[in-house]
Amino acid sequence: MTPGGPSRGEARWTWGLRAVTGAVAALLLAVVVRLPWVGDLGMHAATIERLRHDPVHPGDPLVDADVPSPYYSPWTVLLGCLAKATGAGTFGVLRGAAVIGLALLLSGVWHFVRTLTERRAAPPLAVLCVLFLWGPVLFEWSGFLGLNSLALTVSYPSTFALGLSFHLWAWLRKALRAGSGWLVFPGLGVLWAVVLLTHQFTGVVASLGAAAMLLGARPFPSRPVLLRLAAGFALGLVVLAGWPYYSFFDLFGAGGDLERIHRALYRNLPGRFGLALVGVAALALRFRRDRRDPLVLFFALGVLVFAAGGLTGHYSWGRVLPAALLPAQVAAAVEAAEVACGDRARARVRARVRARQVFAGVLAGALAVGAWTQAGTLGYVLPQGALPSAVAGKYRAPWPGYRWITPWVRYGDVVMAKTFPARQLPAYGAYTVAPGYPDFFLPDEAAREDAVRRYFAPGTPRAERVEVLRRYRVRWVVAYPGDGGLRADDPALRKVGTGPRGQVLYRVLG
Repeated sequence: MTPGGPSRGEARWTWGLRAVTGAVAALLLAVVVRLPWVGDLGMHAATIERLRHDPVHPGDPLVDADVPSPYYSPWTVLLGCLAKATGAGTFGVLRGAAVIGLALLLSGVWHFVRTLTERRAAPPLAVLCVLFLWGPVLFEWSGFLGLNSLALTVSYPSTFALGLSFHLWAWLRKALRAGSGWLVFPGLGVLWAVVLLTHQFTGVVASLGAAAMLLGARPFPSRPVLLRLAAGFALGLVVLAGWPYYSFFDLFGAGGDLERIHRALYRNLPGRFGLALVGVAALALRFRRDRRDPLVLFFALGVLVFAAGGLTGHYSWGRVLPAALLPAQVAAAVEAAEVACGDRARARVRARVRARQVFAGVLAGALAVGAWTQAGTLGYVLPQGALPSAVAGKYRAPWPGYRWITPWVRYGDVVMAKTFPARQLPAYGAYTVAPGYPDFFLPDEAAREDAVRRYFAPGTPRAERVEVLRRYRVRWVVAYPGDGGLRADDPALRKVGTGPRGQVLYRVLG
């Protein structure tokens, strides 16, 4: 080290990492412009649509029902109010949300890592580890920050919540270390509540991380500091209990389809997350030095909850897996930065230096494998014809969307459609008969799903199908050829438009 700053080698390495991180951030910003549609984007767009039209009593975002919804969080309410005040389109608002969420996430990783080490190479390396240190099999899920997954979910509330979580952990570490006064901890409590209200699964990850930061604090906080922390926690509970758009604590009773959907999180763990084992090795090094290392505690809490979910059949607990992966990824970056930038003359044993060098080399190889696995992300920015064939093979085309129905379907119209179209149609202001996603607060969800099944079932009498359309005030039907339902020449329907892959939009007459 040179007096007052890093060595030349460390400075060059740091600037190189920052350049790579900047290029990845630029790629993600370019993805935001395209805003590829896969997964839950329709749900979040529908949420903003309802809030734009009625910020106070928006009703269910997917079906025409006056019920609360956990998707109405502080973040989406703010976005809905901005859409109403500015007149900006829903997808334009989502692009703005993506930029803010991405900025919060990258700055949050940077902020948190700076509380763990002074090595300047560690923050940009941690960003790369968080994005690439996953597995050799592509995996996409909200709240999981692999590059390809983040490209598809960057506008989701989960990205915003994860960005806030990293800042929460950093501010909490600083507050505990400094013994901050009464104003700081209540603010942290409100921030914790906002994360939980914005994305409940990420809120659990944030809570486990905060617990680890507390248990791993050195020196351990004094009694006055713990009292201030308790006051902040109590204020956070008050915010959770007082949120007017839905009852947060009622979510503890959710289950059913939620568990079935999340069972997939317990499959093929080595293929999806195996590269993170490099980070587990880094955590082992940290554990040898400090039995109360906060990253080690964070990882242990995440593994414990994830394993408990698998053993008890509460598969939705699998969404806590980032609580195990993120500390491992951050630990890998911190340890590698110490290896590359540390003063080797201070090492007690040469063998230890060589072992650490091997670790840095293994991490570099793992990052290369992760980057190659997720190379298909380039397809969301570049024309598919411009991609090398090997990269094009990794690209997964996004969903086409349903903008083609908007010349006819108006805001608030009810559309009869199967599950896959029902996940996208509400983004354009329409309602569907049954929600495309599990809806815990919708009391007649099962009846609505049964009505859709009966309408499209091949043996259902015509009179029963017509009765379903009338009962739910259906004005339109969207169907693929072969979906079933009323015949195309039925007097109750009139064909008005055709969409991708042969889909047809019918107007319901009478």
